[in-house]
Amino acid sequence: MKAPGDSVGAFLGWCLVGAAWGLSVLSLLTIGPFVLLLTLMLVGVMLWRVDFGWGMAGIISGAALPVLYVAWSNRGGPGEVCSHVADGGESCTDEWSPWPFLVLAVILLLVGVLVFVRQRGR
Repeated sequence: MKAPGDSVGAFLGWCLVGAAWGLSVLSLLTIGPFVLLLTLMLVGVMLWRVDFGWGMAGIISGAALPVLYVAWSNRGGPGEVCSHVADGGESCTDEWSPWPFLVLAVILLLVGVLVFVRQRGR
């Protein structure tokens, strides 16, 4: 028996799919193909266990998680950011501005949640 596709559980499951999909896109040249394979298997499980419904809007909200991680990773930017290392030296890296990534993550999260809540209420 399949679960309803408009449930909160379905939304959270699809959020996991969206996060995995976003991670596979952001890491396409490293671990992305392996994560994409796992994501496709997860999609198969979700389609097998959950009916189609507005819970699939969770894919949009889930994609915000990897983008939010990129924003957090660049929180010292923009520009060159240096840190002290154990041997007494410095390690410097160039970082991007975190703000565009943060704005995109918030937009993705809100759009997915708003679509789910609005359409679920109908």
